[in-house]
Amino acid sequence: MLKKIPVSQVRLGMHLHALEGAWIDHPFWKTKFVIRDREDLLKLQNSAITEVWIDPDKGLDVAEAGDDRPVPRRAAPVASPAPSGSPMPAASAAARAAPAEPPAPPATRSLREELSQAAALYRQSRAQVTSMFNEARLGKAIDAEQCLPLVEEISSSVFRNPGALVSLARLKTADDYTYMHSVAVCALMVALGRELGLNEAECREAGFAGLLHDLGKAAMPLEVLNKPGKLTDEEFGIMKSHPERGWEMLSESGSVGEGALDVCLHHHERMDGTGYPHRLPAEQISRLARMGAVCDVYDAITSNRPYKAGWDPAESIAKMASWKGHFDPAIFAAFVKSLGIYPVGSLVRLKSGRLAVVIEQNPSALTAPFVKVFFSTKSQMPMAPQVLDLSSSTDRIEARENPATWGFKHLDELWAGDALPARR
Repeated sequence: MLKKIPVSQVRLGMHLHALEGAWIDHPFWKTKFVIRDREDLLKLQNSAITEVWIDPDKGLDVAEAGDDRPVPRRAAPVASPAPSGSPMPAASAAARAAPAEPPAPPATRSLREELSQAAALYRQSRAQVTSMFNEARLGKAIDAEQCLPLVEEISSSVFRNPGALVSLARLKTADDYTYMHSVAVCALMVALGRELGLNEAECREAGFAGLLHDLGKAAMPLEVLNKPGKLTDEEFGIMKSHPERGWEMLSESGSVGEGALDVCLHHHERMDGTGYPHRLPAEQISRLARMGAVCDVYDAITSNRPYKAGWDPAESIAKMASWKGHFDPAIFAAFVKSLGIYPVGSLVRLKSGRLAVVIEQNPSALTAPFVKVFFSTKSQMPMAPQVLDLSSSTDRIEARENPATWGFKHLDELWAGDALPARR
């Protein structure tokens, strides 16, 4: 049976099940684990957390705990296997106990290896974020902490390969945009934080802020939010209220830290002071909000919307680079490096006259990614697809190409394969 105790009674060997208070005050990312390290015990005692829940069935009880005794390593209970083919609940990550020892950093994977897991996470995240937005739309209190396991899984995927989930999330349908935009910005924020040198906890905080940044859109009238055409000035004025509405909802929840609140309120501010809602000058825009501004815009312009088709990833990077005064130059440069000058899914023309789609970045050569060649401009005929590592080839990228100009309908299948999200 779970027990709620003050932090002063926590001892080595206890299994922490949950920490009371706001998530931002938690000294650990995961809360379900046996506390074995005296340094971790000191972190907890010195934090803003005053009470915790312990599970005596998985660790020591209050009566038997002591600082001076060796910490026993109890065998973890064996979970019953899930029925074959049964879906994993969206909140399953929250229910799984963390390992007693801190997990090692996730091993890196190629994009091809990570795509399958990223596709499953894409489907799982859609259900959870849709539920959160629907509850907000109904006026229910937001329990943002329920999203933490999802943020952790998104972060882990990005740490393994920054391109897989980021690229899949871009392929959202127009109907999915409001919900999956939040997932995409979460992944983009983690990838950008990683490029900026943030530690894992800071990257996850950035991802958490990205997941919640557009919650205010749940308060927007559906006829305006989903309008399949240009908004009137009055309608645009309504939409410009979503950062403040989101900030109000998250503030009322009482479980969201200042970083996420700031990104929610200020991700539409600009470095030249022309943004909204407060027209902040550059020096008053936080680093997290500057990161949120870049990630939000990139996903918005590369995604299919009710009123327009998304732009090609490489074209989007080029256009964003031309918008002077919009973004922090250093953060935008790191963002480009995190995605690649030619992001996954970009259509490019090679010096040989062949067309190819970018399928993976080459960390040591941003202008020489892995591509899949599939069309000859000389013969104007398709070719048998062939993977090419441009860093070890005499061929090279000569220019970006607009897929709409060529009428290609299968570019996403060429790089995503079976991981391509279902189009409803």
